[in-house]
Amino acid sequence: MPSDQSADHVREFIARWESSGAAERANYQLFLSELCDLLEVPRPNPTVPNERQNKYVFERAVHFHNGDGTTTIGRIDLYKSGCFVLEAKQGSDYAATLAITRPRRGTATRQTPGWDEAMLAARNQAERYAKAVPEDGWPPFLVIVDVGYSIELYADFSLTGKNYAQFPDRNTFRTLLTELSASSIRERLRAVWLDPLSLDPTRISARVTRSVAEKLAQLARDLEETQDPARVAGFLMRCIFTSFAEDVHLLPANSWTDLLEDLGTHLDDFCPTVESLWASMNSGGFSPILRQHILQFNGGLFETIEALPVNAAQLELLIRAAHADLEGRRALNIRHAA
Repeated sequence: MPSDQSADHVREFIARWESSGAAERANYQLFLSELCDLLEVPRPNPTVPNERQNKYVFERAVHFHNGDGTTTIGRIDLYKSGCFVLEAKQGSDYAATLAITRPRRGTATRQTPGWDEAMLAARNQAERYAKAVPEDGWPPFLVIVDVGYSIELYADFSLTGKNYAQFPDRNTFRTLLTELSASSIRERLRAVWLDPLSLDPTRISARVTRSVAEKLAQLARDLEETQDPARVAGFLMRCIFTSFAEDVHLLPANSWTDLLEDLGTHLDDFCPTVESLWASMNSGGFSPILRQHILQFNGGLFETIEALPVNAAQLELLIRAAHADLEGRRALNIRHAA
């Protein structure tokens, strides 16, 4: 995990680069070097004559074999073996474009069809470059940068180069420069640099599911020492569904997790507090516990709202299970619709 960057440092980086535009070749190496500093990852290495040793460099040479027997040399803007191929462009804002009498050739005005086409062309070029470094295998990420404006991610965790898709999804694959103020965004980009496969949703899901299952299985065994197994099963099912409702924002974000943590110093209040929440989930309407209106959850799960008393150790297992799910969501950074 990176250290918590000062807000001033992040603001200075954003302010320094958001006014740049239409000078890709002059700017991109400096921008990416300073981005590395912001993410607290090493800057690229110097290029050496032996191309196969250039595992993390700017302008990494690749060779394209043409149909007529000739070879064309291309250069990857930034390459990190086993991590990504990065292609950099730099567009310009509409106002800046109007102020330029003779715009630089190849520059596209942002948020126009021409800019979208330029970014897609950069993505396709990055995939072509990825295909040209077979000795290192297919990198899991293609990174498309509009210098000083946005960073786009495409991932193929199968490492076959056959399905580079917007990551983490089509709504959030593009990070604007101003969004770097969020530590979760910087952590995701840091992982692209240092441990890209840790972002594989299937690995995260398996890890989180296993962690939650282990904790709840231990809690079930503890409760069944003093409670009827059927009552324990119903109680844990309601806990699991409440965590799911929080996950997909049918309940307010983090409300269940925060509630469990608050009850750590009020164990005697655990049953009446949780039962009040579940009663509100069964009927819908205003929840005195969450202090806001919530949806009605049909299906009969909360027709029985019994919560079983827990001790400090058992509550900690519930909290840890909720946190495991929360950390999985943060790692994926998937935005669910309410």
